[in-house]
Amino acid sequence: MKAARYHRYGGSEVLAIEDAERPAPAEGQVLVEVVATSFNPVDLEIRAGGLQEVFPLAFPHVPGIEVAGTIAELGPRVDGRQVGDAVVAFLPMNADGAAAEYAVVPADALAAAPKTVDLPDAAALPVGGLTARQALFDHAELRAGQTILINGAGGAVGGFAVQLAHQAGAAVTATSSPHSEERLREYGADRIIGHLDFASDAADGAPFDVVLNLVPTTPEETAALADLVADGGALVSTTTPPPENPGRGIRTARVFVVSDAERLAELVARVDAGTLRITVADRRPLADLPAVHDEAASGRLVGKTVLIP
Repeated sequence: MKAARYHRYGGSEVLAIEDAERPAPAEGQVLVEVVATSFNPVDLEIRAGGLQEVFPLAFPHVPGIEVAGTIAELGPRVDGRQVGDAVVAFLPMNADGAAAEYAVVPADALAAAPKTVDLPDAAALPVGGLTARQALFDHAELRAGQTILINGAGGAVGGFAVQLAHQAGAAVTATSSPHSEERLREYGADRIIGHLDFASDAADGAPFDVVLNLVPTTPEETAALADLVADGGALVSTTTPPPENPGRGIRTARVFVVSDAERLAELVARVDAGTLRITVADRRPLADLPAVHDEAASGRLVGKTVLIP
């Protein structure tokens, strides 16, 4: 089979499309014929070696932590799944991933794929959807009637976060570039304020019960985000670590998303019910993966990109 692999840590030049042996599922695993995987920013850090103490790799390594496809083979002791089932999954960070024609997936990570969207686009759901859900409800403990500022709402996680927060009954303020404004309003954003001016000590709508930060910020900018949180509120970040104790009873957390098949199935159900939309900016061939990494590193990659073997 064809697979994107790298044999050492490094820049995008280490990525290559090459022949690889088709893997076989072990006990508790299935073999998925990949319809699509996706790019996630964490892929850059893993490839560069910045997370090797947390997610050590065995080389050669196949990237791609999201998968959409159909089950091609069942390993021993796998129940409740059949060959031909359309599935999605969030894969282990340091296992061989889905940037290949076939991928081995833990059966307990699988959820049935949405039936109402094209299967390649379903590869954009697991990481972004689960990150948004865990940030909002497991960490920030967002409730109906609260106010939330989502900083960086125009990205993949932000789009899911706006939808989920709105549907939970929160009043949503989003920061975004102009090209995402219409989409975010459709998702339920009550107010869009453009990019934050960290030199100012106020933001339209502040203070907020919850601030969700989805973009890299300096320590000074992160502290400024804490100033926008109401007493007893929450500052949650998927990127820069928030201050441990900003005072005023504010809770802080940094989000490290975890695979959760049950919650992923709930998100799939929302997609099929028409209450959660998946937005894919681009579909590209797997051969473009090195270029996608370069574009992401230089800030030129906008929105969610899925990659098709």
